[in-house]
Amino acid sequence: MDFSLAIVALALLAVAAISRLLSGTPVTAAMVFVAGGLLVGPELLGGVELEETSSTVRALAEATLAIVLFSDASRIDLRQLRPQVGVPVRLLGIGLPLTIIAGTLLAAVVFESMSFGEALILGVILAPTDAALGQAVVTERSVPARVRQGLNVESGLNDGICVPLLFAAVAAADIESGIAEGRSAATLLAEEIGFGILAGLVAGALAAALLLWASRRGLITGGWRQVVPLAAAALAYGLADPFGGSGFIAAFVGGMAFRAVLRRDPEDVGRLSEEAGDILSGVTFLLFGAILLEPALGAVSLEIALYALASLTLVRMLPVAIAMLGSHARAPTVAFLGWFGPRGLASIVFALIVLEESNLPAQETILTVVYLTVGLSVLAHGLTAAPLAGRYARWWERHPRREPGLEGAPADPGRPRGAFAPRASDAAQ
Repeated sequence: MDFSLAIVALALLAVAAISRLLSGTPVTAAMVFVAGGLLVGPELLGGVELEETSSTVRALAEATLAIVLFSDASRIDLRQLRPQVGVPVRLLGIGLPLTIIAGTLLAAVVFESMSFGEALILGVILAPTDAALGQAVVTERSVPARVRQGLNVESGLNDGICVPLLFAAVAAADIESGIAEGRSAATLLAEEIGFGILAGLVAGALAAALLLWASRRGLITGGWRQVVPLAAAALAYGLADPFGGSGFIAAFVGGMAFRAVLRRDPEDVGRLSEEAGDILSGVTFLLFGAILLEPALGAVSLEIALYALASLTLVRMLPVAIAMLGSHARAPTVAFLGWFGPRGLASIVFALIVLEESNLPAQETILTVVYLTVGLSVLAHGLTAAPLAGRYARWWERHPRREPGLEGAPADPGRPRGAFAPRASDAAQ
């Protein structure tokens, strides 16, 4: 008998019941879901019987990432972001390539049996970040706005950028995977990014324009207004994918376009999509713990453990430090930006893509490294997000930089994210 669905439902009920207790503590919902997945996995209780290669798991992870990216982007005010663009440009333009290079070189050194192409694939898979795992960092109002927005925008765009890089890396490894379909790396990059941006702009603008038109004429009810952002995220992904574009870039660009056309924060219509993203994230991390992480723990070696630890520290922090040279950012800010590069949904999705569509000789090693790194990230970044965000904010308040610069911009109001963030309406209950 397969109790997978019942276990997922019970996990959601359990987290919902203690959600207020989790708020403001170092224990995050993602940590609870992963721990629950480990408990019900095949090595312990054996309650979840889905296979690692199940297309259901990949579809769930991809849908979750697309919805989260759209919701994240819709909270970004482009007018406020314009003078603060320096941080994400440095993190994406300098830090991301250097992170991939560092991860690749380290993999080639640590894993002697791994080819350079396979090392590159591992470097790309573990390059994108997931700001949701350190939610307190991007919602702490006392943290400088440029720092928070920089991490949030980096997280939204780097996974979409890494999609074509992953496909190109697999093609470079000369794998009969069907991913590249004979296209060159340059073509892959152009299609993934170009069609992704175009699809996102069309979907986001169309959905916002339709919402405005229907609202002005009283044609749409309150409940269906909540459906619009969710449908817009699906439309962005659905338009990009058939043309070879990145659905993740499309989802993020779609969220920005949606807000730009509305000319306001879509909080009143975006709660359903934000909470759907949080719920699907919880389910994804539960299944990650049960069918991906738990079996992988038995295959962990000293080399794999060392690489996972290095990926979360030196491989991320050193490139960020180099990227911030010349920005006049002080050491605590550079360290803060470097540490908070959690690995999460995007790395899981990329690993599942490689698992399903390729046959790499070192595939098992790559997957074990990815799963262990994500598992460690959920724990380490979840535990440190609130304490370190508070500590950094207190440092900044004691040592403000009055002149214009990276840390000189005042913190914007911001708003909490998703179902597990406290809201004014919740506090009144």
